[in-house]
Amino acid sequence: MALFESIHNPEALKKLPADRLPALAQEIREFLVESCSQTGGHLGPSLGVVELTIALHRVFDSPKDPILFDTGHQAYAHKILTGRHDFTDLKSEGGLSGYPSRAESEHDFIENSHASTALSYADGMAKANEVQGRTDRTVVAVIGDGALTGGMAWEALNNIAERKDRRLVIVVNDNGRSYSPTMGGLADHLASLRMTPGYEQALDLAKTTLNRTPVVGQPLYDALHGIKKGLKDAIQPQMMFEDLGLKYLGPIDGHDEQALEKALRRARDFGGPVIVHCITQKGKGYAPAENHDEDQFHAPGPFDVATGQAKPGPKVVKWTSVFADTMVEIGAERSDVVAITAAMLHPTGLHKFAEAYPDRIFDVGIAEQHAATAATGMAMNGLHPVVGVYATFLNRCFDQVLMDAALHRQGVTFCLDRAGVTGNDGASHNGMWDMSILQVVPGLRLAAPRDAERLRTLLREAVAVEDAPTVVRYPKGAVAEQLDAVGELGSMDLLRRAEDDGHSKDLLIVGVGTMAQVACDVADRMAAQGLGVTVVDPLWVKPLDEALVAEAAEHRVVAVIEDNGRTGGVGDAVARLLRDHDVDMPVRTFGIEQEFLDHAKRDTILREQGLTPQDLSRKLTETVSRHTDASADELADENA
Repeated sequence: MALFESIHNPEALKKLPADRLPALAQEIREFLVESCSQTGGHLGPSLGVVELTIALHRVFDSPKDPILFDTGHQAYAHKILTGRHDFTDLKSEGGLSGYPSRAESEHDFIENSHASTALSYADGMAKANEVQGRTDRTVVAVIGDGALTGGMAWEALNNIAERKDRRLVIVVNDNGRSYSPTMGGLADHLASLRMTPGYEQALDLAKTTLNRTPVVGQPLYDALHGIKKGLKDAIQPQMMFEDLGLKYLGPIDGHDEQALEKALRRARDFGGPVIVHCITQKGKGYAPAENHDEDQFHAPGPFDVATGQAKPGPKVVKWTSVFADTMVEIGAERSDVVAITAAMLHPTGLHKFAEAYPDRIFDVGIAEQHAATAATGMAMNGLHPVVGVYATFLNRCFDQVLMDAALHRQGVTFCLDRAGVTGNDGASHNGMWDMSILQVVPGLRLAAPRDAERLRTLLREAVAVEDAPTVVRYPKGAVAEQLDAVGELGSMDLLRRAEDDGHSKDLLIVGVGTMAQVACDVADRMAAQGLGVTVVDPLWVKPLDEALVAEAAEHRVVAVIEDNGRTGGVGDAVARLLRDHDVDMPVRTFGIEQEFLDHAKRDTILREQGLTPQDLSRKLTETVSRHTDASADELADENA
């Protein structure tokens, strides 16, 4: 049995002799590489914090001392050390979540996997300990240098520094990267520390001093603090964290487990907020990850362990690639178009735009709020910015979309990758909120393309709008097959016409985005049963084309199918449009129930939500039948 398999909780880890810990770290790395080679997952971040995670669980008493992982990309070693050894179905239905999960373990506290939040959680938990007199507990937050680029982290630091006696340890996992190299002034500050010629000597001196200092608590910290002061000019002038009023300990070699333990014990025993600055290497211990320029195996799919090469899969065109190529084309046509990313250059496809137009790309770090308002400022000054962001992360900058871009009627285009159900990354990553929350934004226009051709067309239409913000949303993965229109209805595409099959107009389906193909499949099933179904793709779902009203009035029932939350989505907008025009008819809305979804493949989730052609055609056939019978009864009553 492997050594790590004997560890089911932190208490067992603490009993392990120190000389066995290097072997344990090596085993964990080998296990993670082998497991992720089969399933994919956040490998690089987890490889980088193995020794740090071991040290955290040996020094602190989880779950009494909560250990909070910002974002959670780096939590795989934590899962192993808290008894979760079966990674066979990682990120798959019924298997382990790819992030910390409260349902899995009492050692997991936060699972939203949105960056820059852990320090705020930690501040709140430390204050709760204080109010309730829990003086024997320490809150620990592990945050990366990438997450520190988020404004929320600095709001938290400002509050944490308010009191000097709350037991809170902040571990800065500094590897110089988020997905890609960390950008901005903070990144430059930390990088200068890592690259200073005296840095290695500083690490050795700090380690030697920690080893021979016998006292604990404030006297020890004062001694360490004095040593750091003596080295300050040689290493880094004006140490930023100290200037914020926070005690600082570091830098510490993040792969020296014993040095980490000693530093963390001193930070714990200080009794107030302390920052422990650890220098780590993302992908540590696996050469293909260490040498991977793009993201050091941040989240690879299945790969060959020996070579690090991705395992061959079906060759498909992905939505992100279509967006990326179209942006390069638009950039060639319009010199005023610029692009903004929030530390997601490659994941959003904007790396191609950056390669073509390096002076017109801006990486603002993990700061979606800043991205939205900075984009508004660019638009005010003559540019047309395109903000590439995952749909789930647009939630973070809703106020800026509403009160900055929209209130000022500025031409900013937000392109939402991973819209709708994304699946395996779990509740926090499903992009199922955007078409609901954006409905309330005055003047904003929102497009949902159904295939690659419509994405190209709608993106061009979006960047042509200069007096209001525009949004283009598209899902994860392979692009849907091209679905051609059979006609037009105002600005909308007709995909099926009831009368083309010689049937009466029984049902009008509004198929939104990629659900347009599902709507057509439903129509074909129902047509085979003698029912007449019209399918419309609105293309722009906000505002809706009022030509929809007259068409709806000619049918018995209207249905809307979307991969967005049902509440406040396109279905509700269609129902409201008809009511506003005094069209009184049944409207059935089909979308995602307003609940946090467990991780599973997209197709599995859509099936569980009843969003398959088979389920929908059955439900809608029953609906049409009921209303046809009701109409016949009314006619009989009138003739009587």
